[in-house]
Amino acid sequence: MRFSALVAVGATVLALSLISGAGAEPTVAERTERSGDVTRQVFKGEIRVLDRNLRQRMTGSSWRPGCPVGLADLRLLKLKYRGFGGGAKWGYLVVHETASPRILKVFRKLFDAGFRIRRMRLVDAYGADDHRSMNADNTSAFNCREVAGSPGVWSRHAYGRAIDINPVENPYVSGSHVSPAKGRPFARRTPHRRGMISARGTVVQAFASVGWEWGGDWYGTRDYQHFSASGR
Repeated sequence: MRFSALVAVGATVLALSLISGAGAEPTVAERTERSGDVTRQVFKGEIRVLDRNLRQRMTGSSWRPGCPVGLADLRLLKLKYRGFGGGAKWGYLVVHETASPRILKVFRKLFDAGFRIRRMRLVDAYGADDHRSMNADNTSAFNCREVAGSPGVWSRHAYGRAIDINPVENPYVSGSHVSPAKGRPFARRTPHRRGMISARGTVVQAFASVGWEWGGDWYGTRDYQHFSASGR
């Protein structure tokens, strides 16, 4: 075979290789697509002792002297959650030390089930103001505060044993009163929409597996965002 013919054959093989991708390392996107699971992501979570900077940040905000638990009794959870856009994000919660392993287990279940969460920041980012945090649709846990409308009665949040999830999609409803105000369209629980918690659904079952109760099951007043280790 003449040299010119060899060149022509080689060029043809090269062109076919480029078109088909044969012999080339597939891109990350291609490898993901070929795996048949484009959206697969892995849950990660950590339990941390509150460091000096976080203690200083919380003092005078979500925690103060006289609170029913000390800072040494609390733990920081750093965990991944699925945002409303579907992608994985890092979030932070402060809970009681004894509750931390169980809550990590709960959020692993929510992540694996694909439940969406708007955002997850410490309530200190909102000056420990519960209303500001709820209006931002922020999922949060520890906050040394009293039960709304019950002066002198500590909320379970003050013990690090309560969590509010997606407050806008899961508002507090008492008669015609809805809190936060942005949650009014979600006071009616049907049809089910993204980020909403439903009776006997994934979120309720996940918390029930660690012995936590849902405020959506309360008689009369319903607190659809609220989960706690009994009480309010």
